Amino acid sequence: MQPIRAITFKILSVLIFVMMAAMIKATSPHIPPGEAVFFRSFFAIPVIVAWLWMRGDLAQGFATKNPLNHVWRGVVGTSAMALMFASLAYLPLPEQTAIGYAMPIFVVIFASMFLNETVRLFRLSMVGVGLVGVMVVLSQRLSIGTTGMDTAATLGAVFALGGAVCAALAQVFIRKMTKTESTSSIVFWFSCTATGLSLFTLYWGWSIPTWTEAALLIGSGLLGGVGQILLTSSYRYADASLVAPFEYSSMIFSVAIGWMIFDEIPTGTTLIGGFIVICAGIAIIWRENQLRLNRTQPRKAMTPQG
Repeated sequence: MQPIRAITFKILSVLIFVMMAAMIKATSPHIPPGEAVFFRSFFAIPVIVAWLWMRGDLAQGFATKNPLNHVWRGVVGTSAMALMFASLAYLPLPEQTAIGYAMPIFVVIFASMFLNETVRLFRLSMVGVGLVGVMVVLSQRLSIGTTGMDTAATLGAVFALGGAVCAALAQVFIRKMTKTESTSSIVFWFSCTATGLSLFTLYWGWSIPTWTEAALLIGSGLLGGVGQILLTSSYRYADASLVAPFEYSSMIFSVAIGWMIFDEIPTGTTLIGGFIVICAGIAIIWRENQLRLNRTQPRKAMTPQG
């Protein structure tokens, strides 16, 4: 029953995050990304604090051995959130979701660069395949093979890709932080740092939301907190190799929500490119799990890994 619970929590978290993105997208014509980041982060804090209190982890959530790491993780994580929110104003929800799938690809690259993780032929090949998929999705926005270009949509694609890069950097920070920081601390302090950092965007002007927009923005924060709890809980009940591939169910949800709410129909290019990236991502997840298993077992022969 534990794996079923883990998968259920993961899929629910994915659905909630897609719903959260739809709420942000609905407010994007009037609300700037920095303001959306504030609402998303600030209103997630009470949900996270209540969760930590119910688990008896409140003190652990507040405790930190290296505050500066939380600041740097907050900078790249908040940048990722702001860029992703900005892209929602210009791109259909399924397309933005597909570009976001580049994140695990960049994680492999950055882990090799900054954490000295060994990346050999298999994962390197899958990174290449994944990047091809990303370029397929981006091709319709970067005028590859066409004579015209939608400037706004191109800007949205650049924002989405930049968000994926920053999100990958945040994941690398988290891998490093888990050596000294608890999961509860990482989750809590990110919401706090993102809230604080978002206030700097006041300089460029915030908009006064309508009642409907305020409800959507507050709802995005509450849903974001619940989604983070479900996501964290899913990894408590099963290995990441089992749970992580269900992240790609977000394409199903984003297509459905995009069609029902925003009258968006994904192009064939988006679906093909997204499928390529999903296959590469699942292959990378599978290979990393194999390497993790091999590291925990005595080596009987020296065989190449990665």
